[in-house]
Amino acid sequence: MTSSLSLAPTLSLAPGVDIPLLGLGTWPMNDEEAAAAVAEALRLGYRHVDTAENYGNERGVGEGLRRSGVAREAVFITTKFNRQWHSVDGARQACEASLARLGVAYIDLLLVHWPNPDQDRFVEAFQGLVKLHEAGLVRAIGTSNFKPAHLERLFELGLLPQLNQIQLDPYHRRDDLLAIHRRKGIVTGAWRPLGCGNAMLADPVIAGIAEAHGRTSAQVVLRWIVQQGIVATPKSANPERLAQNLDIFSFSLSEAEMAALDTLDRPDPTMLDADSFGH
Repeated sequence: MTSSLSLAPTLSLAPGVDIPLLGLGTWPMNDEEAAAAVAEALRLGYRHVDTAENYGNERGVGEGLRRSGVAREAVFITTKFNRQWHSVDGARQACEASLARLGVAYIDLLLVHWPNPDQDRFVEAFQGLVKLHEAGLVRAIGTSNFKPAHLERLFELGLLPQLNQIQLDPYHRRDDLLAIHRRKGIVTGAWRPLGCGNAMLADPVIAGIAEAHGRTSAQVVLRWIVQQGIVATPKSANPERLAQNLDIFSFSLSEAEMAALDTLDRPDPTMLDADSFGH
């Protein structure tokens, strides 16, 4: 049996529920690619895997878990459901379908994938998550891509996500959401933490810090994220990069380096807008 020891530190997500700060992202892998990547990542010491109904690879994630030999209870699994399930009963159907595809008895963290405000049912979807948590089918609940106005709708009803997963990297700092998360005690998750393409990783500020530490630009970006207490789930199927991504807890960035990275935020008109995009 492979060791259950995670090489990544954890954050408290809910009473008795800890989430590793670094996980494996699996979009856009297919089932076979996900199975191979998950098995390899768990072998290397990952203990957190992020998937979604919309990725179409939950079966592969479950297969990778079984191939790894790591005990189910040692692995934190996050998944998400689509807009068609945005109701209390729909959330239950979505959860049961994900459980069947993953081949597990419970989900560690289940998220509403996008708010889809055009159909205005994300509040009911989250109320469905609350019932799933009460039923013991999920250990923690949250949201993905919720903007401040979407979160406020939940807060008005006394509903509180335990995590909100958002696009976040040095070029997309998301300070408005981070302030709300801190105030409400919501954990922040970062998807696409290494940016879009290689342009950000070639940024001279990032490359310079990487050179000073003898690290890769990707390692510096991931370190900047986790050093803020934000959960990162970078995608890779390459064993060398998987190992590099996990090896970010053996160094730290100085206050000056963190501040330099903080200056890189910039407008991005192509960024997906949760008021108009979703699935």
